[in-house]
Amino acid sequence: MKAVRFTRHGKPDVLTVDDIPTPVPGDGEALVRVKAASINPSDVKNVQGLMEQTTLPRTPGRDFAGVVEAGPADWIGTEVWGTGGDTGFTRDGSHAEYILVPTGSLRRKPAALSFEQAASVGVNFITAWKGLVEGADLRAGETLLIIAASGGVGNAAVQIARRIGARIIGTDRKAPRPGAEIASAGLSLVVDGAAIPAVVREATDGRGADVVLDCVGGVMFRHALDCLALKGRLIEMSVTGAREVTFNLADFYHNENRLIGIDTLKLDLTGSAGIMEKLKPGFDAGDYRPAPIARRFPLADAAVAYQAVAAGEQGRVVLVP
Repeated sequence: MKAVRFTRHGKPDVLTVDDIPTPVPGDGEALVRVKAASINPSDVKNVQGLMEQTTLPRTPGRDFAGVVEAGPADWIGTEVWGTGGDTGFTRDGSHAEYILVPTGSLRRKPAALSFEQAASVGVNFITAWKGLVEGADLRAGETLLIIAASGGVGNAAVQIARRIGARIIGTDRKAPRPGAEIASAGLSLVVDGAAIPAVVREATDGRGADVVLDCVGGVMFRHALDCLALKGRLIEMSVTGAREVTFNLADFYHNENRLIGIDTLKLDLTGSAGIMEKLKPGFDAGDYRPAPIARRFPLADAAVAYQAVAAGEQGRVVLVP
């Protein structure tokens, strides 16, 4: 089979498309023919060498959708979707014609989604779900602030929060792209991060947000913390510009706040599959929609596709083997 490979870290030009043996599933495994696989920023970082757990040589790629070709008889021919914090890092990933997966990770693709759409869901929606549902236990009627609301995770978070019944406030340093979910959910355009707490207090009659989903982290941490209401929960998942932060501990405990970190890389294929199954009803009902597909590339152009993501391409970039 053909697979995207890298034997050393660097820019996207270190990627090659090689002919390697097609995996043969053993006990407890299935072989999936990949119909589509998206490229996430974490895939680019992986190739750059920013993921400590990665072992080489490796096929990158976390998200995918395809058809089971070998494995348990009752799964043969089934359209499936998946993602994993191990795929592309410690086991070969989805940027190939086939991917070998544990049978426990097999989940049926939502019928309403094309292969390309289903392959564009995993990382963003799982991150948003893990933060809002499992981390913060967001409830109907609560106010959610999303920092960097027009990004991939922010876009997914808007939809999950809307289905829950929360009130949504979104902030970003740029206007949302056309079609972004946040465009119709209360985006406050804020160029200066320091202004965000005042905007949020004004929008909540001085109370603040019950939950803050900070998709930036680092340089935004203090501003995010200043937006919390009494008993508010702050979800952190990223670090931009500053790995170490400080804050007033007395204010923090007097406000009875909670700080929660999430890391989807801790979820392997099987662990991720459990969340994908919980997300499926939202897609079946039409409440969740994948971000638009911006560009499609064959495997042969994987390096060009990776470069597009590295350059900040808006919308999803998908490999179609």
